[in-house]
Amino acid sequence: MKVLTFGEMMLRLKPPISGRILQTDQFEATYGGAEANVAVSLALQGDEAAFLTKFPDNLLGDAALSTLRKYGVDTSRIRRGGPRLGIYFFEKGASVRGTNVVYDRAGSAFATSKAHEYDWNQLFDGISHFYFSGITPAISAELQATVLAACKYCQAHNITVICDMNYRGKMWSPAAAQAFTKQVMPYVTVCIAHDEDFEASLGIQAFDGDMTNGIAQRDSFQAGMQEVIKRYPNVKMVASVLRNIYSVEDSQWTAMILSNGQFYNSPQYQMHVYEGVAGGDAFGAGLVHGILNHYELQDQVNYAIAASVLKLTISGDLNLVSEAEIKHVMATQGGSAMSR
Repeated sequence: MKVLTFGEMMLRLKPPISGRILQTDQFEATYGGAEANVAVSLALQGDEAAFLTKFPDNLLGDAALSTLRKYGVDTSRIRRGGPRLGIYFFEKGASVRGTNVVYDRAGSAFATSKAHEYDWNQLFDGISHFYFSGITPAISAELQATVLAACKYCQAHNITVICDMNYRGKMWSPAAAQAFTKQVMPYVTVCIAHDEDFEASLGIQAFDGDMTNGIAQRDSFQAGMQEVIKRYPNVKMVASVLRNIYSVEDSQWTAMILSNGQFYNSPQYQMHVYEGVAGGDAFGAGLVHGILNHYELQDQVNYAIAASVLKLTISGDLNLVSEAEIKHVMATQGGSAMSR
């Protein structure tokens, strides 16, 4: 089985340590983006993963491509051309100062790509699972049409569609997100939604917005997950991360999935976070890995949350861990004895 993920990979610029954009005179340069992060995670966990995007035909596009290839991602479907590579600036928070992201992605090669550039009959050759996030259709109306065409093709050709709602308020409004969600959800098999994703993207109340008290809202999350399946009976699994975030560094994480009418809950992790970015992508990749490898449902959610919390210990967008490392955390629930 092989997964195709579809989205934008960007140049990520970050001030050193926890510096602010206003004060820095240098940036750490890496690459990342939700669906690219998932593809890299899957490849490192031993799965077959391909990534689809469009890169400019210049050195920045070459560097992004090399990053994917270095970690074993199939890049053969990637389009080249267009004006520029998208950029995002990542300002790591500290204590009571939250982490902040500034996008500079308008007019990028991917953002300006057209639906006709994606021949799904060719692109889905050998693919069993298709993964995208709510970030991709938020980029442009053209990409909304592109994603919808891909999902229709998947349904017609028995390809599993996995969507991480991944709402981004800096990119579109809840009304726009919900309008697209209503179109695409009839084609989705696995739905991933966290925190504000339920209301902003799905129009379903499940979370009151208090990030310090998410885990205690388990009952309302469960009701929200049940409502997803009630509205879209084609959805076979709904997965969520629940969090209590007390500061940038200190939080508690757990997760649950709903499948076949039954809820499965993961252990809870007390986290001291090194860098709070892409934990949701790591969770999504862990969940997909479990699906591809026929894990029992309880093991799927346990593995996915272990992958997610491991990402919180790693700088950059990419979850640079193996299946063995994830399974170790899954088995020990965070034991940190030195490996010699």
